[in-house]
Amino acid sequence: MEAARITFSESPGWQRPRLGALLLRDGLLTAEQLETALVEQEETGRRLGEILVERHLVPSKALARVLAEQHGLDFIELGEIEVDSEAVALLPQKFAERYRALPVKFLNDELVLVAVADPTDVLGADDLRLAVGVNVRFAVAERHDIERAVTHFYRIEGRLELVDDESHQAGGQDINELTSESSPAVQLVNSVISRAISEGASDIHFEPQAKHLLVRARIDGITRKLSTVPKAMQPSVVSRLKIMGELDIAERRLPQDGRVSIRVGGHGMDLRMAVLPTNYGEKVVLRIHHGASARLSLSDLGMSPDSEAAFLRAIRQPYGCILTVGPTGSGKTTTLYAGLDILNEEERVITTIEDPVEHQMAGVSQVEVNVKAGLTFARGLRTILRSDPDVLLVGEIRDEETARIAVQAALTGHLVLSTLHAHNAAASIARLRDMGVESGLLTTAVNCIIAQRLARRLCLACREPVTATGDELVELGFARKSDKVTLYRARGCAECAETGYRGRVALYEVMPMEGEVRRRIDSSTEEIFEAAVAQGLRTLRDDGHRQALAGVTSLEEVRRVTGDRLF
Repeated sequence: MEAARITFSESPGWQRPRLGALLLRDGLLTAEQLETALVEQEETGRRLGEILVERHLVPSKALARVLAEQHGLDFIELGEIEVDSEAVALLPQKFAERYRALPVKFLNDELVLVAVADPTDVLGADDLRLAVGVNVRFAVAERHDIERAVTHFYRIEGRLELVDDESHQAGGQDINELTSESSPAVQLVNSVISRAISEGASDIHFEPQAKHLLVRARIDGITRKLSTVPKAMQPSVVSRLKIMGELDIAERRLPQDGRVSIRVGGHGMDLRMAVLPTNYGEKVVLRIHHGASARLSLSDLGMSPDSEAAFLRAIRQPYGCILTVGPTGSGKTTTLYAGLDILNEEERVITTIEDPVEHQMAGVSQVEVNVKAGLTFARGLRTILRSDPDVLLVGEIRDEETARIAVQAALTGHLVLSTLHAHNAAASIARLRDMGVESGLLTTAVNCIIAQRLARRLCLACREPVTATGDELVELGFARKSDKVTLYRARGCAECAETGYRGRVALYEVMPMEGEVRRRIDSSTEEIFEAAVAQGLRTLRDDGHRQALAGVTSLEEVRRVTGDRLF
């Protein structure tokens, strides 16, 4: 019975009616409802609050507020505060689940705030104090909020495992078997990586600052703070990361590159690691390659019908070169793999050379660059061309030699797909000319150039409809400012971490090499761009406007992604 339980903050003998009196005082239930619940409580021995919530007599959040007041504790809303991953790492998952508790943040070096759903469980309080290992101050949070947060931060379905060359065939070795599970650095690193992957991050940054180690993740193209780590833990966290990447932990003055193969929730992925010495210690960046799970079909890409038709015409040619261009992380390789998915038929021999192999594809021979072993793009490409391929995918054209070999392959009867760093489709011509590829070869070899960006999708749970202003109508290309056009803007909610956006959508600019564009191959970028627009090119900004009008993204996001430049 509740009267016999000891609270976190009060002495024994706390009488059950006190909770009922507080609920009556606040008008949360009637005396008759309380009496009925008390009778059931006497008969079943269940907690009064549990009965009231189950009968929908008192909202769960309102009950948590009253329980906090009853026991002299603070009430916190987990959706409105920033939870520190380092604090979470102090409490093993099994205790968080058993007692519905979550460490929230450090109040100082020796005191951590822990949110609990049930402040009457003294045995749970003692276990939590022992498990956390530092002084604890308790606060009350709504039960379902804690359960969601525990699932979110511990990721029950996403157990992190390291995979090395020897253990890969045997199913992989648990990361905690490689280093002591009780190590705070191991727990922290595992927690950060699992959380970042579950939220769809593309990169994780461990950035040394003067007084702490800042941990941020790039999610939907924007970096977000995950946690701060005390300066005293920085060496052990960095060392743990370097051990995972099989790097020299004693070398702190030179940059290092490494790789980690892991599985989370049964899905394999690679983490590419870069370690860079800075004024305040070594910065570590993990780039996450999500593997086969990230591959999309052409219909999933969201191209406009005319852009998709132009892309299909290009890849259905028996030979020639198709290029995707844009900044790092804009989805260029994903687009090319959508094309390979269509081309991957029994009568075609398809070979890729990448750094790294980003998507596993059955029926395709995939080669991974290994610079240390002497396998570069250019060297691998020369060998591949002697292996009777029909279709080649070159992960990236980085230098003159790779560009020259790729173009020659396109001229000698091969279909070549590759990526290039360029601002837009027209600018990629100048980029290839700068690499030493002759204009005449480009005219003959290149079938199509696709520029792309990734814009954030509006969160469907909270996006707000707005009527476009006169200036926005002009920006969107409407002839009259009096037209009524509905757009959507970001608001923010718990589903999208208050950002207003969730996920990303690609913006495309598909430029076939034909007509006036082909004839102006020796012209400036501006002239090539103008010729393409005259032939009906849908620019990146135009495609962004299409997605904004469809309510997929916001006009503000389109402006952020495409910038002010047209070419």
